[in-house]
Amino acid sequence: MATSNGILARLFAAKRLTRVGRLVAGRLRQACALVRRILRRSPARADGADREPTAVDGHAGQFVSGSYANQVGSRPYKLYIPTSYAEQRLPLVVMLHGCTQTADAFANGTRMNALAEERQCFVLYPEQTHAANRSRCWNWFKRGDQSRGQGEPAILAGMTLEVMRQYRIDQSKVYVAGLSAGGAMAAVLGTAYPDIYAAVGVHSGLASGSAHDLLSALAVMRGIRAPMSGDRSGSKNGEHLVSRSLGQNGASGADASTERAQVPGGHAYTRTMYRDSTGRAILEYWRVHGGGHAWFGGSLRGSYTDPRGPDASGEMIRFFYQNALKQRSYDRFRVA
Repeated sequence: MATSNGILARLFAAKRLTRVGRLVAGRLRQACALVRRILRRSPARADGADREPTAVDGHAGQFVSGSYANQVGSRPYKLYIPTSYAEQRLPLVVMLHGCTQTADAFANGTRMNALAEERQCFVLYPEQTHAANRSRCWNWFKRGDQSRGQGEPAILAGMTLEVMRQYRIDQSKVYVAGLSAGGAMAAVLGTAYPDIYAAVGVHSGLASGSAHDLLSALAVMRGIRAPMSGDRSGSKNGEHLVSRSLGQNGASGADASTERAQVPGGHAYTRTMYRDSTGRAILEYWRVHGGGHAWFGGSLRGSYTDPRGPDASGEMIRFFYQNALKQRSYDRFRVA
């Protein structure tokens, strides 16, 4: 609008309107020709996604804005495509934000797009809507949003599969992670769709099935086990998540090993590693001492982040890349 007004101002102030009019018309024809050349180089996407060039920590990548819908419902999303992508098969990391957050805020806070450049992977950021939850929380605590083929798990799994179809994704290396309510929903997805997600990262979240309504959700977030969760021990949410995860993997904590360390100038932490009979690490439990309810090692450009570490994004990617699914691809797309 400013450019148009500027042209008109010069036109009306000029003494030789005809000459200036020809000049303006010529420049407009040049501009139109340029637009046509750009459109020829950038065809519209049939899937309705909007590609936006963006700079992430000095790297020029692409953020795709789109939406996904199935018979259950619809949600918008952002997808980061690394600059290294040239139709080769790459891993995919699905990132679920916490309450009150957006996809952009979560991307900025976790720095996961910068890691996508370094480790060569796609990053999908589904976004919760106000219509589905007034606080933009994923509805991990509702019965209708905790099972395969139902509610938000069906939407998120379907969205993941759609991205896998649209791009050359390594089907054996698809992962999901989240913060708080997003972490709890990540645990739900890992339980409901083990044929899609090879590994799960839960940051400040809860185990799948920990609550079944809002009241039990408020209780379990205070460390009080819901009566219908099947666990009345009153253990902390982290320990409860570990216990449930080990049970789902048919493992125990007998062979766990623990190390303690501190980020220089940051938080101290304890990492406990659990391995299967072959010695493969199947679970890592990080307990950060003195930390709050925030993404550790994150950037202040986002929300709910704690830059004092440890680097949650980096450690999750490291752990993810150590795990891959072995199912055949045609079995992986049955999500109902």
